[in-house]
Amino acid sequence: MTATSKNFLVDLLSTPSPTGFEVRGQRKWAAYAGKFADRVESDAYGTAWATLDGKGKAPKRIMFEAHADEIGYMVKYISKEGFISVDRVGGSDVATARGRRVDILGDKGIVRGIIGNIAIHIREDRDNEKAPKVHELWIDIGARSAGEVSDAGIRVGHPAVYTDTVEELGAHRLVGRALDNRLGGFIIAEVIARLSKRKTRLPSTVIALNAVQEEIGGHGAKMAAYRLMPDVAIVLDVTHATDTPSVDVKKHGEVKLGDGPTLTHGGANHVEVVKRLIQVAEEKKMLIQHESSSRFTGTDTDVIFNQQHGIPSALVSLPLRYMHSVVEMADLRDVEQVIELLVAFAESVTLKDEFSVKL
Repeated sequence: MTATSKNFLVDLLSTPSPTGFEVRGQRKWAAYAGKFADRVESDAYGTAWATLDGKGKAPKRIMFEAHADEIGYMVKYISKEGFISVDRVGGSDVATARGRRVDILGDKGIVRGIIGNIAIHIREDRDNEKAPKVHELWIDIGARSAGEVSDAGIRVGHPAVYTDTVEELGAHRLVGRALDNRLGGFIIAEVIARLSKRKTRLPSTVIALNAVQEEIGGHGAKMAAYRLMPDVAIVLDVTHATDTPSVDVKKHGEVKLGDGPTLTHGGANHVEVVKRLIQVAEEKKMLIQHESSSRFTGTDTDVIFNQQHGIPSALVSLPLRYMHSVVEMADLRDVEQVIELLVAFAESVTLKDEFSVKL
């Protein structure tokens, strides 16, 4: 990872981009990817894609997809005393919410607030406490009335994210919020960057798709996949690293941080695309882990593979500890392995590849 790409990664991870309000991060992603791609385009809802054209007369179209949005909160109600009640945006974990700083993306800019946490000395029934319900949370911006909240440029419907950004921990680990899945956006942009520096163009066209609204149903990926209809798609997301205390691997499978990306088998994952990924990893002597999907992946793969007449697709996942928290943890060696795997996959695709099941 170069100093330039690392600076981009930190900036991207630090930029608030909650579901439905991804434009801040998307502008930065598009500006970076545009340095290496032949063009960057976007749709009505803000999904963006960078294209590197292939040199073939009828090039195959390879799509690498990640999602741009992060979880957060949204202003639901403002009391006359100036306290702000919230709802969840995506799968925010309210059990970890109290006592944290948040940034509200208001009409007059970002407004800092805190999620209130009553002192342990005066909390009722503190010996039998449970995780709060989302409607029991409130944000305090230091206002004394609803009017002061309004004067700060905040109204019902404004989104908020935690203020925590990113830092390195130990020799190879990265910790922060929104690693799910802005690390994916970084990776697919880096793939475009590295492929653009080849001495000769690939025969295939490569599209890096950074999609909005995954956290609430994969809407951005669905719209863009229908529009672009690539010949093959690799979806990049995060997966649960299960190598921490109290996680039952018999229920959740065994995935270790630092042991490389995972490939998912079953459901939306096309057997021929998965087979090619395994082949590429073996040839390059890359670390690979395996996961099963009995019904669905819970990622954008589920809304990409079944568009129109079908898009042969597969899911590559980056192991992540403490998902949907402000201390999500990834291993930078895994990040590099994913970049190398996707680059090698793109290089392996020929004009003759069909990725279809032969009967």
